[in-house]
Order: sequence, then structure tokens, then C-alpha cells
Amino acid sequence: MSLNIIVLAKQVPDTRNVGKDAMKADGTINRAALPAIFNPEDLNALEQALRLKDLYPGSKVTVLTMGPARAAEIIREGMFRGADGGVVLSDRAFAGSDTLATSYALSAAVRKIGNFDIIIGGRQAIDGDTAQVGPQIAEKLGIPQITYAEEIISADNGEVVVKRRIESGVETVKAKMPLVVTVNNSAPDCRPRNAKALQKFKYAAVPSEVAADEAKKEFIEKRPYLSIGEWNAATVDADLAQCGLAGSPTKVKSIENVVFTAKEARRIENNDEELEALIVDLIANHTIG
Repeated sequence: MSLNIIVLAKQVPDTRNVGKDAMKADGTINRAALPAIFNPEDLNALEQALRLKDLYPGSKVTVLTMGPARAAEIIREGMFRGADGGVVLSDRAFAGSDTLATSYALSAAVRKIGNFDIIIGGRQAIDGDTAQVGPQIAEKLGIPQITYAEEIISADNGEVVVKRRIESGVETVKAKMPLVVTVNNSAPDCRPRNAKALQKFKYAAVPSEVAADEAKKEFIEKRPYLSIGEWNAATVDADLAQCGLAGSPTKVKSIENVVFTAKEARRIENNDEELEALIVDLIANHTIG
């Protein structure tokens, strides 16, 4: 038995190392000050997809991302680790999408890919932390969903068995394919790049990345495995009224950039009395407790 697996992945600004220059004066993210990375929980999702590929020979893993052409780096990173290829959904019409518009565009792309058994994505992206896109895609496609996955145990006889990490512990659930699975960061980390795959796919690109370089364009045309799909709204028959800002009911009223600065310092010696006094003070002013 083989599976057709779609992995939802996102290129995000690295919000784990936010400095004073991370936001512009108007409250928007200064993306130039933050490196772009593979969303961490999407890497956990990719590992689950690759484990299924190992478990069921002949399975295919396709990475799907939405963003500008440079988001093709996410597809390449997936291919370096074992994915078979991918698609970048890129169009100015998608700019400013909230989770509703994003899930609409991605679900349209999933329908275009077609013939899938499992869609796997990270629980949430670190630049939003909403955990809404995966479930919304499942609803739009009219298929089951399993959230908070920690391990996809099996996918036999049209059913997927998943271990979930929830607040009260762990539970094992079963659902019919096709379905959407969203994966926690408590799932195993993604495997490292494969040296042979890195050498094979390092020149993989979307058409717009090589449009101005005829030599690279010809090089890729002779090697179809290096071609990464690049689709726009028209390719996936998207309704523009449901895309981008037009399709995004979420409106940001205001953003406040808060920077913590030290106003005073207190030095204590390494003894129980002074440590206990400090803890009492911290509890008294509600810093802790």
C-alpha cells in the first residue's frame, strides 16, 4: 500500500529571537530584521510524513506552501530531507490573508493537486499562533481532522491511527482517510538533510526564480525533477473575493510594540537569607506568585 501525502508548510520570520528592530514604526513586522525559517511545527509534520513514506514504500510526499517565490526555499528544504517535490502558491491576490483566506487558498490548491490520502501540517505557525488553518482546511474540504498529533502510528485499510498529546495526557484515535492531521512540537524532530538529496535538488527552483537566467532555465527543463510547481489564483480557480484582504474578515485594530528595559538592579549574595528576602519581595509586588 502506498500513500499520497501533502505536507502544509510555511516560511515564517524567526520570532524566537526578536530584538528592538523587529517592528517598524507603523507596527508592522520588519521582515528584513528577522531571518526567514521553516515553521518549526511544520518540520515536525514533515517528519511524520517521511516516516509514513518509510513505512509504506512507494508513497509520495508533496510539500505545499503559500507565499512569495522565495518561499520555494521551504520546498527545497523539504526535498533535502526526503520529500518528493512541492508547489508554491504565489499571487499578489493572496497578500494580507488571515487564516480564513489562507485556508481557502490552500484548500483550492489541495483540490488542484488531488488524489491525496493524508494532509499533514504543523499545529500552528510561530508568526500567528492561531492553530486555525489546518482545521479550516479540513472543514472546507469536508474531511475528518485529527489535531494535536504526536505520532501517526499507522495508515492501513483506509484508516489512520494517531497518538494525540492533550492537556490530560495522551490518547489514541482512529479516523478514515482522506483526512487532515495537525502535529504538535512534542512530536519527534525532523530528520536532518540527506547529503545525496542536497546534491540532487540544490538547483531545484520555481519558474520565476530562473526566468531571467536562460542557462538555469534550460538546465532545469532538461531535469524535470528540479522543477518546483508555482501556481497562482487562476491556476487553482480561486475566487478573488475570498482571497487576500478582500477575503479576510480579521482586522487588526492596533499594535503596540513593547520593549522591556531594566530600570533598577539589586545585587544579592549567595546565601539563603538574601534569596528568601528576594522571593518575599517578588511575591509582594506580584512579579511572581
